[in-house]
Amino acid sequence: MKTLILIIVLAVFFVAVVTEMGWLLLVRPRRRRRGEPPVVVSPPEAPGQPGLRTPGRDAAESAQAVITPTAPPRVPEQRAPAPPAAPEIEKPPPSAGRLIRLRERLSRSQSSVGSVLLGLLSRDRLDDDTWDEIEEVLITADVGVVPARQMVDDLRTKVKVLGARGVDEVRALLRTELITQIGEDMDRSLHTERHEGLPGVVLMVGVNGTGKTTTVGKLARVLVGDGKTVLLGAADTFRAAAADQLQTWGERVGARTVRADRDGADPASVAFEAVREGADLGVDVVLVDTAGRLHTKTGLMDELGKVKRVIEKRAPVGEVLLVLDAITGQNGLRQARVFAEVVDITGIVLTKLDGTAKGGIVIAVQRELGVPVKLVGLGEGPDDLAPFDPATFVDAILAA
Repeated sequence: MKTLILIIVLAVFFVAVVTEMGWLLLVRPRRRRRGEPPVVVSPPEAPGQPGLRTPGRDAAESAQAVITPTAPPRVPEQRAPAPPAAPEIEKPPPSAGRLIRLRERLSRSQSSVGSVLLGLLSRDRLDDDTWDEIEEVLITADVGVVPARQMVDDLRTKVKVLGARGVDEVRALLRTELITQIGEDMDRSLHTERHEGLPGVVLMVGVNGTGKTTTVGKLARVLVGDGKTVLLGAADTFRAAAADQLQTWGERVGARTVRADRDGADPASVAFEAVREGADLGVDVVLVDTAGRLHTKTGLMDELGKVKRVIEKRAPVGEVLLVLDAITGQNGLRQARVFAEVVDITGIVLTKLDGTAKGGIVIAVQRELGVPVKLVGLGEGPDDLAPFDPATFVDAILAA
């Protein structure tokens, strides 16, 4: 009996050993071939615990995470910067009526001269001392010695003949005399018309510090306001700021600016290129800004003459405008004489006629050069450049 029990126990043990060895043979991984990636076998999760992870499984997944390539981080798309917005093109007012609109400002700056003259002429007794005072007032107003004496002689004769004593009568006499001295019949129009398919050319010249480049920009606004197309030539190649300033003025009214690609370039070649491009584009007027120069520098003045000669190889120059500072008074006359000897001045632009300018320079410079004042600058605003009208100017001077 004991023997039978021992045989049964051995049989059960043998069956268990054989079963365990069979299981090991079934789960044993096959030998992998050379170059074949290893296969990771994860044991099943513990029953009843679906979220339980074993250390072996975690290690296997970590190894897979190391050898699995990851996608590169996404770089945000960089958009090209938007181009700068084009400046808004302004529409300047026409030139007609500008001097009338600015009459109040002009009268405030000039009324002292007119008031003094009217007060002296309205005295009950006009003796020699009074006439000397009148002459002195005219001279200090930059009229000049010779014109002042002529005006006094004419007024003295008219007062004696007509016996005028009232304020209105004296004002009328003085107004007539001032208009006569300024010259009401002079041609003050700007000659900017196209000629034989070529644009009108305006050459701007002047001394340093007279506001010449600013005046060119303001003149462009005057012409655009009158319905003309304009091109600007930055022939002041000594100052990069001058070309930048001129280009800014042009962009505001839609006018193209031709400028040199480097400082110190030949101003004559820049001027010639501006006129050539203006002809190709079919614009009405080309305004050429030149470098301000001292009238005592012979070389610079000769260069100005060269600029004009080179331009005329492409198109005739219709206007040569000399820009003068009205505040300089008689000093501006000496400058004007030298410029007139180098280039044929066709007109005068008086800047800064507001402020402390006395106004008599209008008479003096016209008498000295024999050319008319065509434009006057009456302030710092972009549209404070106006065509000169003698009657309006005199009325502003005599305004009470």
